[in-house]
Amino acid sequence: MTESPPAVVEMRGISLAFPGVKALQEVGFRLFPGEVHALMGENGAGKSTLIKTLTGVHTPDSGEVLLAGNAVAFSSPGAAQQAGISTVYQEVNLCANLTVAENILLGREPRRFGGVDFPAMRARAAEVLARIGVHIDPASVLDTHPIAVQQLVAIARAIAVDCRVLVLDEPTSSLDAGEVAELFRIMRVLRDEGVAILFVSHFLDQVYEISDRMTVLRNGTLVGEYLVADLDRRALIAAMIGRELGALEAIEDASERRSASGPVLVHAEGLGRRGAIAPFDLDVRAGEVVGLAGLLGSGRTELARLLFGADRADSGRLVVDGVPIPLRGPRSAIAAGIAFCSEDRKGEGLVADLSIRDNLVLAMQAARGWNRPISRRLKDHLVEKYLAALDIRPADPDALVRTLSGGNQQKVLLARWLVTEPRLLILDEPTRGIDIGAKAQIQQLVTTLAAEGTAVLFISAELEEVVRIADRIVVLRDRRKIAELAGGASVDEVVGLIAGDQIPERTAS
Repeated sequence: MTESPPAVVEMRGISLAFPGVKALQEVGFRLFPGEVHALMGENGAGKSTLIKTLTGVHTPDSGEVLLAGNAVAFSSPGAAQQAGISTVYQEVNLCANLTVAENILLGREPRRFGGVDFPAMRARAAEVLARIGVHIDPASVLDTHPIAVQQLVAIARAIAVDCRVLVLDEPTSSLDAGEVAELFRIMRVLRDEGVAILFVSHFLDQVYEISDRMTVLRNGTLVGEYLVADLDRRALIAAMIGRELGALEAIEDASERRSASGPVLVHAEGLGRRGAIAPFDLDVRAGEVVGLAGLLGSGRTELARLLFGADRADSGRLVVDGVPIPLRGPRSAIAAGIAFCSEDRKGEGLVADLSIRDNLVLAMQAARGWNRPISRRLKDHLVEKYLAALDIRPADPDALVRTLSGGNQQKVLLARWLVTEPRLLILDEPTRGIDIGAKAQIQQLVTTLAAEGTAVLFISAELEEVVRIADRIVVLRDRRKIAELAGGASVDEVVGLIAGDQIPERTAS
C-alpha cells in the first residue's frame, strides 16, 4: 500500500472571531500536493475566512498553520505568495490597461541598465503562458481579451513564482461551458505537475468533475473531509446545510403545482432597443413564473432592463393592466408595480457601506420621494418582518451589508423590492454565486410569491433551475426572442432551441 505524501498545507484547530460572530471554531484542513481539493459550504460557513487565514489576511485567535510541516504565520498575502501560496479571486484583480506580460510579472519585472527589460519580460511571460497551454500575445493589452482569458492570465501570474499551492475562489462564475473546460484543462496540467489546488465553487457538477477530495464546513465548524468518490451529491448537500433536502424537493416541477391562470398583467409589444435586443412581444400573467433561457449575451438582461426602464426602448410599447406605461426610467416602472433585482448586486443593487435597515427601505423611499421620509417605526416594522421572512443572517438591522455573505446580501436585495409589494418582480440571476441552502430558500420564495399572485420574470444561466421553477420558458438567442415553451419542457428541448438545431414541439399557449 502506497503511503500518501505529506500535506503541503495543514491547518490545525483554527479559531477566529469577529465582533459578535464566531467565524471559525477549531477547524482543521489538509491539502496535499498534486490534488484538486474542493472547499464546500453554504455562504457564511467560513470558507472565505479560512482561505484568508491561510493566506495572511486574517490572523487566527488560536490554532496553527503548517506549510510542508513547518509552522508559519503570514503577515500578508504577499508573504504567503513568497512562500508559494497564490490566490486567484472570483473578480479578476489585474490592471486592465497594462499588457498581459506586465500583469503577469508586475512587481517582478526583469531589469537591465536600471530599467525594465521589456523583451525579457515578454519572453518570460510567454514561457509561463506556454506552461499552461495559453497562446496569446504577451504584448497585447489585457482589456482587449475576454474575461475568461483574463482569468487565465491571473492564473499565469499566480504560477509565475514558485507556486506550490494555488487557491481558486469561484473562478468559473462568469465563464461559459467552453471556458470552464479550458480552465479545467489547465488545472489538470498544474495538478499533474504537483501543484496543490484549493477550489471553491457553488457549481456541484463542476466540483464532482474536477475535484479529488473535499472539505465541508458549516457555521464555522468542520463537518468532514471526504474523497469525492465517497460522497454523493445528496449526502454532500445534507452535510452542507445540516438538514435533508425537503426544501429543494419542494420546488420540483413548479408547473405541475401551479396553474398560471391569472389575467395578463404585463404586455410588451414590439419592445426593442437597437444594438441590445430585437423587438419582442411578451405577456406575463399574474401568479406566473416566466423563465428566460439563453446563453450569456443572448439578450436576457437587456430584455429585463427594457421592461424596468433602466434602458430606454426605441420601439414598441409596454402595457400594465391594460394601461400603456411610458417608461422614462426606473421610477416610472416602480410606480407601475415593477421591481428589478439586477444580476450585479454590488454595482447596481446594494450600497455596501449602508446598514441592512437602510438598504432594505431604499426602493420604498425612492417611490415615495425623498421629501416624504419613512418613519423609524415603519422602518423597524419592515426590517423585522423581512429579516424573519427571508432568514437574513445576522438578524441585525444595523449590520453593514458588506459584512454579509453573498447569499444574505442577495436576500437583502430581494427584501428591498418585496417591501414595495411589486406586481411584477424581475429577478436577474438571483441565485448566482450563492450556496445551495440560500438558493433553495430563494427558489421557494419565488414559488410562494407566484402562488400569492405576484408575476415573476426569472433569469438564470442554469437551465435546470429555469426548467424546474418556470411555468413558461422564453428562449433567447443572438439578442432575439426565438421561442416560448410551456411548463414541463425539458432541458434538452431548451438546449436544442438555443443551439438552433431544434424546432419546439410544445409551445406555450
